[in-house]
Amino acid sequence: MNGGTNVKFDGHARTPECRAGPVSAAEKKRGSRGSAFLHFAPTVAKAGEALGKGGFILVYDGDAREGEADIMFHAKFASPEKIERLRKDAGGLICLAIGAERAQRLGLPFLTEVLRKAGLERITVKRTAYGDEPAFSLQINHKNVYTGIPDADRALTIREMEKTQSREAFERDFYAPGHVFLLIGRGLEKRKGHTELSLELARIAGLGDAMVMCEMLGKGKALAKKDAMDYAEKNGFPFIEGREIWQKRK
Repeated sequence: MNGGTNVKFDGHARTPECRAGPVSAAEKKRGSRGSAFLHFAPTVAKAGEALGKGGFILVYDGDAREGEADIMFHAKFASPEKIERLRKDAGGLICLAIGAERAQRLGLPFLTEVLRKAGLERITVKRTAYGDEPAFSLQINHKNVYTGIPDADRALTIREMEKTQSREAFERDFYAPGHVFLLIGRGLEKRKGHTELSLELARIAGLGDAMVMCEMLGKGKALAKKDAMDYAEKNGFPFIEGREIWQKRK
């Protein structure tokens, strides 16, 4: 990427194309975003750019982990249409991932902690089949929804949660149990799940720590990797593998 500058290649050197007139604010913004991706692999850059424009991306965690592709977008762009697409095209749980620091500020626990404190230690999973501690926290609704399950209700809950930064605001505006599943990231150094991968992509894109995701399902099981790649190509969505995010620096 060239930060919004048109570049010509003459076979020997790359030189900026001269252009008259001042650079607009929009061009400066595009250039700033583009330059932020210069040190990242092309797949990571494409995913970051798509997220910044409110687009969808697909993230495949890896063959040695869940072996699943999740379709994702940034929470500030949540809309009924986007939630409908997750519901119809993906079919898994619709979740909202936030960072550990924000979760601590809001007083959000992991669901496993809630279960242990309730005396349900015997049914509380310590490690999943793929080796990680679960990222699940509470399930919430915004107080301005009715049942919380329609696409418009979940979109509202997600958009409002994306803006929520304090415990006071969280307790004032939300209630549990609800219909948006919260996930808390632990950081890629501790866990390499879809939760952490999505939050790292949001960080790279210069966005806040709030990512919406849904597992893509096939017939009776997770959607095959090739089918997920075909879906991404057909719809023009970036497809990225977990290892490309861990090894994001060129």
